[in-house]
Amino acid sequence: MIQAMILAAGRGERMRPLTDTLPKPLLEVGGKPLIVWHIERLASAGISDIVINHAWLGYKLPEILGDGSQFNVNIEYSAEGETGLETAGGIANALPLLGSQPFLVINGDIWCDWSPLEAMEKVTHIENHPEKAWLLMVDNPMHNPEGDFHINSFGKVYDEGVPKLTFSGIGVYHPSLFMHIEKGKIAKLAPLLREAMANNSVFGQHYKGKWTDVGTPERLAQLDKELRTLK
Repeated sequence: MIQAMILAAGRGERMRPLTDTLPKPLLEVGGKPLIVWHIERLASAGISDIVINHAWLGYKLPEILGDGSQFNVNIEYSAEGETGLETAGGIANALPLLGSQPFLVINGDIWCDWSPLEAMEKVTHIENHPEKAWLLMVDNPMHNPEGDFHINSFGKVYDEGVPKLTFSGIGVYHPSLFMHIEKGKIAKLAPLLREAMANNSVFGQHYKGKWTDVGTPERLAQLDKELRTLK
């Protein structure tokens, strides 16, 4: 069984004042905290071992989510202090909790209807092939019109090439991708991915379902409206 990590350590500056008293992943959308959507989706896919990192107001995550038993999952927490370690630093810091096999990582500040069930085959592929990472890519939103990375016709992802798509914040990674990051050090994910791309070690998928980067109060309100309409 694979493990999953939900990234929940960001300060959420663009979401202020909402994030002055609550970590962004705990903001409610569609009647429940954003992070609960991820936990429930993981649970429905049979992924029950979840690691959540936290920084800003991080104590509120275990306070509200507990050990995960209310969602039929097991949650462990990776504390980073109030400043946070950025994405790669946060993942590297949590490696002792994630084990030696490839694992799924989901940004806590997105909403997506992609099924984590699909992560199983990605994990198996990475275990048996040279690739170090798999990225779920989506159509470019208005706030990122130029996109991030290019997927070629063979499913390989590169920093160069057109058209470019936007990285969704959902990926499967081999722990060796983070082996050179010292525990507790700040490190961004993009440079690691670009280095792996240069070595033909990243593959991906263009997902055309529902995805939202909940980065501003306006996008939060819009998503909340959409989800309540679906009920």
